[in-house]
Amino acid sequence: VGRSDFPEGPFVDFNGKDLNIAEDNIPMILAPYRFLSHGGWQGTSHPTVFQDGGQFYMGHQGRPGVDKFFMVLHIRKIYWTEDGWPIVSPQRFAGITETPVSVTEVEGIWERIQFDYRVVPGFASQQILPDFQEASEIELQSGGTFNGEANNTWTYTPPWLELNWNNVTNDKVLVTRGRDWENKNPCLIFTGLNNQGTAVWGKK
Repeated sequence: VGRSDFPEGPFVDFNGKDLNIAEDNIPMILAPYRFLSHGGWQGTSHPTVFQDGGQFYMGHQGRPGVDKFFMVLHIRKIYWTEDGWPIVSPQRFAGITETPVSVTEVEGIWERIQFDYRVVPGFASQQILPDFQEASEIELQSGGTFNGEANNTWTYTPPWLELNWNNVTNDKVLVTRGRDWENKNPCLIFTGLNNQGTAVWGKK
């Protein structure tokens, strides 16, 4: 995504670079992804954005990682970072009632996806390679560290969770309630960007 002060542009990315420059502009807020124990979703493309009752949504197609010739409509809530970048929910809209999330609920094991997506050279190869962004587990301990590393720290000021990775990268993500479509259960989710403009998703 890019943004501008004027409808006619110029539009710039997270680093203030013109989107017309031939490079991988960030943030990319949606790409093929796969949570654990699921076939994943590829072809997450052809988006539209609409507004209903003050809430913005993104609609787009999704092709299952298994049986990729089927197409499913995905609807996701759009949120905004504190400095005005759009981010989208890691789970499809399900009409879940939003209630405050406590710090004790945030503790525990999450599935996290970091969108280190880079365009595969050649348009043709992009059509046959899903290039999933894969989930991995992280564990938030009650003492304010995660993954058992003293230099990995987290803080939670609802609804914003910050994950500091050894003082190198910092995820700032919005925690909400949602539906775990992969396992068919209510869940917690987060979405946001790190300090390098890379999109980050989570599910608990």
